[in-house]
Formats: sequence, structure tokens, C-alpha cells
Amino acid sequence: MAADAARMTGAVDDRLALFAGLCDEARACRRCPAMEGRRRVLSSANGLPGATILFVGEAPGRHGGERTGIPFSGDQTGRNFSRLLDLAGIRRADIFVTNAVLCNPRDACGRNRAPSRAELAACQGFLARQLAIVGPPIVAPLGAVALAALGRIAPHGLTLREAVGHPHPWQGRLLVPLYHPGPRAQLHRPFSRQCADFAALARLALSEVEGLTSSIAQRTGRE
Repeated sequence: MAADAARMTGAVDDRLALFAGLCDEARACRRCPAMEGRRRVLSSANGLPGATILFVGEAPGRHGGERTGIPFSGDQTGRNFSRLLDLAGIRRADIFVTNAVLCNPRDACGRNRAPSRAELAACQGFLARQLAIVGPPIVAPLGAVALAALGRIAPHGLTLREAVGHPHPWQGRLLVPLYHPGPRAQLHRPFSRQCADFAALARLALSEVEGLTSSIAQRTGRE
């Protein structure tokens, strides 16, 4: 058991080092001229490797992640996200939260805009490496843009409207599409329905953790 614990500790340390290196690369990135001067929202504030659920949003908001350095925080979308987590019993400390694009895209008037295809492509490698380093059993894209971004890493053939709230096998993980927690998304998915989606996600995460714990216990018993 001591050897098993040592191996696990070493693996965690390796992933932390890889994640720190990825954050450094993101801060140094200059692939998108329109993003010069913007914060690269990727740090330990996103979460840590080993999280059970990895949430993927669209991009940091001007009054949210761009200002705070933490995805889904500091604005109404962030407050909605925090409330959904709280009501479902999901602790922020147990999850990892990122975006398909790590910087805040803005239009000529300084307002939030959807990321361009070029910006999504520029960040695709960062997203793929976050998935590999964090190693979550569950990936939850928040909205159609995030779902499509994951589909460019590995095809899944899902649409948000048809797949919302249901787990689908994807790359050795479970992909659970959810609606974005922003106020406008509630026109398509009322907050009460989003609460039910997050509650189902929490139950799924618990079953995944229990299954992993049982598997480790069985393996340790055989050793």
C-alpha cells in the first residue's frame, strides 16, 4: 500500500508540473492579435488536476473571468454558475473550470462577442492538453460553442438540444452537455431545468467517484 501511495503522489506531482508549464505557455501566447493585453484565464484558480468534472465554457467575460482571473466568477453568469453548483451540492474545490478560448473576445465597441473560428482553433491545443492533464472522468461543456470545440478535438456528433443533460461516451470519458449559465440561455433552458441538469450531473459524479474508489480498493487488496 505504501508503494501504491507513493506512485499516486508521484503521478499527482507530475500532473501539477505539466499544468504549471501549460499555464506559463498560455501567458506567453501571442497567436491572436486581437487578444493582446487580455488576461489568459488559466491558473490554479481554474482548479487542479484530478478533478472529477471538467466544465468548459465559451470564453471569459469582460466583467467576469477577464477581470477576476477565475472562469465564471464576478458577473451574473458567474453568480448563476455558483448557484447551480451550490444547489446541486457540487463544491468548486472539486471541479476544474475552463473555456474553449482562454482570453476575452470583444467587438469594436468593447463588448463581449463570440470567439471566432480562428480564435477557437488557436486555443484548441490548450483545451486538449487541459483534458489530458486534468484527466476528468466527466466533461461538461456549457453551451453549443464549448460542445463544438470539444468536437474539434475528437468528433462526438452531438447537438446541445438533443444531448443536454445525458452522459455520452467520449474519449474514454463521459461527455455531459449542459446549457450555458448566462442569462440569455435561460430563454432556451429555464433555471429550474438547469438546476435539475446539475443535480443529475452531481449524482453521476458521485457514482463515478464511488466506482473509482471500489476499483482502487480491489486492486490494492489483490496486491
